[in-house]
Amino acid sequence: MLPLDPAAEDMRAMGRAAVEYLIGFIQGLDDAPATNATAGLELARSIAGPPSDSGEVSFDELMDTLDAAARRTFEFSGPGYLAYIPGGGLYTAALGEFLAHGLNRYVGLWQASPAMVQIEENVVRWLCDLFTLPPGAQGLLTTGGSMANFSAVVAARHDRLGEDFLDGTYYVSEQVHASITKATKLAGFGVKNLRALATDDQLRIDVEDLRRQIGEDRAAGMRPFLVVASAGTTNTGAVDPIADIAAVARAEGLWMHVDAAYGGFFQLTERGRSRFAGIDAADSITLDPHKGLFLPYGTGALVVRDGQALRDAHHVSADYLQDLAPPGDLPNYSEYSPELSREFRGLRVWMPLQLHGVAAFRDALDEKLDLTTHLYEALQDIPEVEVPWPPQLTVVPFRLRDADDADDAANAAFLERINAGGRVFLSSTMIHGRYTLRVCIVSHRTHRDRIDECIEAIRTAAREG
Repeated sequence: MLPLDPAAEDMRAMGRAAVEYLIGFIQGLDDAPATNATAGLELARSIAGPPSDSGEVSFDELMDTLDAAARRTFEFSGPGYLAYIPGGGLYTAALGEFLAHGLNRYVGLWQASPAMVQIEENVVRWLCDLFTLPPGAQGLLTTGGSMANFSAVVAARHDRLGEDFLDGTYYVSEQVHASITKATKLAGFGVKNLRALATDDQLRIDVEDLRRQIGEDRAAGMRPFLVVASAGTTNTGAVDPIADIAAVARAEGLWMHVDAAYGGFFQLTERGRSRFAGIDAADSITLDPHKGLFLPYGTGALVVRDGQALRDAHHVSADYLQDLAPPGDLPNYSEYSPELSREFRGLRVWMPLQLHGVAAFRDALDEKLDLTTHLYEALQDIPEVEVPWPPQLTVVPFRLRDADDADDAANAAFLERINAGGRVFLSSTMIHGRYTLRVCIVSHRTHRDRIDECIEAIRTAAREG
């Protein structure tokens, strides 16, 4: 049985073993199958059970179990994972996470760890500056886009509606991410408060429909308060007309939230900034560094134009905290979100940015945009395939050209044939009632060679059908 604080030699041995294992795992990602989850449930059942009471399990045995579990999954960190929205898993971020957990510093209140809070605040200020938000803006790192969206909805509700809010209405695209729907539900809104907006032929919000529905709601005595735009939808990567939506929001007194969880970090690129024109007018923006910055899952972010509005919506006082300082040069993050106990997330973002430099991330994102164009053009040359929408970011939806609209089975079998080779893993969705395949290129480990393999897999699967 290991003591709760192992001896120095034991810590070194376990640390070396873990680092060597992780290095080998990352170096093997190019050759790993893009998905290998078929035996995962069987393994899960075999390891089910309570922890050991006596601690007789060795570290090596635990590492063997971990390795088996890690290899019976979707290969989220590999170059062939092109399904859903990939996450990267940078090694330098993993080191930051290891150090942050070992140091175990609390950053919910700045007085407890001022310099640690400053490290995290450096990241937050960089994010605010990336979208040219004013000096009064504030943000925080979250567990992901879902929690960021939730805090944004709560801030919008508190700021625009006050305590009695059930006559409020909010406006979202029919392509909006499910986390927005969940956030509004958790914030106390029902279906009667929801207004789904029509989309144009590129699956972007129809701004005239937004104006029309706001007018109808005001005439009916409702209080429109929030519109959500997407800077990259999950289905197709569509970017809503953010500047036009911002103009409507400003004229009508609505809070404009931009869900940029998937696409937001393309703001680092010239093409991304062009496509996100008007995003600097947002009241709040959700970002996922575990997508566009290739960091470990569980790394989200929210930035809000009016930091005081975010704090007002979340802060409650407690007598037992009377000895601690209020926000000043540094924020108390616990006053800006639902979390009171929170981990030190800043290091896993700050360390990679410092070590690699922002340009390395910009170059990687530009490469993904180039790869997407290459894929889109290649799919257009496959006669059996239709590509209904040109990519706006790095998602390319497609389907069999001759399949009947109701013949989902043909496209499902098409997807199965593509994925069967194991070199790439794609996913599907439903768009306007049609079964549609999609490729999403985000991983920093995905390069031209793997996209060419993907194109060949699609071409072969289409001809076999």
